[in-house]
This record gives sequence, structure tokens and C-alpha cells, in this order.
Amino acid sequence: MMNQQRSLSELPKMSSASQVERAVLEEEFNWLLKEEVHAVLKQLQDVLKEASRRFSIPTPGLESQLKQENFILGSSTMDQVKGVLTLQGEALIQADINLKVAKSTQVLHFQFREDKQWKLQQIQDARNHVNQALQLLNSHDESYCFKTGAEVNKLMDAVMLQLTRARNRLTTPASMTLPELATSGLMKMFTPPMPGDVMVNFYINLSKLCLIVYQLHVLPPNTTKNFKPTGSSVLHSPGAMFELNNNRFEVSHVHKVECVVPWLNDTLVFFTISLQLCQQLKDKISVFSNFWNYRPF
Repeated sequence: MMNQQRSLSELPKMSSASQVERAVLEEEFNWLLKEEVHAVLKQLQDVLKEASRRFSIPTPGLESQLKQENFILGSSTMDQVKGVLTLQGEALIQADINLKVAKSTQVLHFQFREDKQWKLQQIQDARNHVNQALQLLNSHDESYCFKTGAEVNKLMDAVMLQLTRARNRLTTPASMTLPELATSGLMKMFTPPMPGDVMVNFYINLSKLCLIVYQLHVLPPNTTKNFKPTGSSVLHSPGAMFELNNNRFEVSHVHKVECVVPWLNDTLVFFTISLQLCQQLKDKISVFSNFWNYRPF
């Protein structure tokens, strides 16, 4: 009986302690919403402004302000392909390529026509996603008062979605079919014009600018039995087949050369840092919501 009375007498004290703890947590959470969230948003803005600066495009009439960078293509296929690429922001403004034809001493030389440049869509898209993330962050200035953790999480999720899309554009090149490649605008960029048995493609993979050169041979008309058109791919292998303008082709040789673009590497690091900052803030919010699981934090 005495034990029961003692335990009952302790109940108000426990309740009081619980109330103090809750009050302290409430105060900490309000501080998080008022101060720390804005500190993290400021950090994110600073990091993403640096990322955006790497992608920067010149204002009209000031094109020369954006640095032109020359990259020498390195090859792992016995120097079959050599070249120099000139990049200015998202635009490939010159490509000077030498191709040593397989089983021959002949060297083919191609370069972009002077009136042409090739926009790298992956860089363009990644830049747009970074700018959309910055717009989201700028929509909540320091005077804005976040009322719930759910509101912060919603903003972080929206920012993380844009950053993930930006990163994916640089890490995941578009798949193309061989007929799509053969008829793309890229094939009309060169002087002298590319012969019908050579195709090229450029793409970004992480921090690398890649050039793929395909050498083709025409299949005789009676190859219907073994003819299997190849689907979409980033990189097609020798033996891949396709049909174009009633002719059937097979890829005989594939040469891949690439060069590292340092500022693309910087942007990928900025994406990683930004995503970590967003996730850390979400984790802090979730700590409080675990204490108050009956409230929509």
C-alpha cells in the first residue's frame, strides 16, 4: 500500500519534469525555425551561386567575357582519334578531329564550320536546374518566418529535387539510336562534310567531355536473315546494326576519347555539399517530430 502511495505521489513531479522538457524542446525548435533554417538557406545560396557561376553564360554583346577553354582529347585506342575541343560555357565552339581510318594509313581531318557551334544540352539543363533551386531559396528571405517543420521539409525536398536533376543531367547522358545520331544536326557541323561511313557524338559524363567516333560499313542487301536493328544506347558496340534510307549499316569500329573539364567537377562537388546540407536540416527537423509525433512537424 505504501509503495502504491509513493508511486502516486511521484506522478506530479514526473509530469512537471515532462512539461519542462517539452518547453525546452519547444524553445529549441522555435530557435531552429527562426535562426538555423535561415543560416542553412544562406549556406545553400552561397554554394549554389558558386555552382551557377561555373555555368555562367555571357550577356549579349559580351561573349568574349566567357573564357574559351581548349581540351586535348586523350585516347586509349592506339591513337586512332586525336583532337582538340574548344568549350565556352555550354557551347562547343570548335572541334578539330583527326581520325586514322582502321586498316589503312589514311587520316581524315574534320573541324566545325566557322559559322557553327554545338550547344551541350546536358550543361544547359543542369544550369537551369541550379537556377531553379536558387529561385526556391530566394523566395524565403531572412524576414520570412517558418511556422512548421513540414514547411521547411517541403522547401528542402523541392530544392533537393532540382539538385538531383541537375546532377543526373551530368551523370546520365541521353541514349540515342544510331539512325537518330546519323540524322542529328551534329553531323552537319563539319567541314569537310563527314563521309557516310563515319558518325560522331559528344556528351558529358560526370566531369568528362566525351567524343565517340563510329566507323560503319554497308551491309549487302541479302543480309536480311541476320539483320537485327539496335535500340537506344549512350555508347554502341561494334556489331550494332541500323537501317537508314533503305541502306543497312553495321558498326565496325568504335573509338571513345575524352577530356576532364575541371569546372564540371567543381559543380558536382557543390551539388553533393548542397544535398548534404538539405538532408542534415531535414534530419534535425525529424528529431523534433519524433518527440511530438502527434503534431505535424
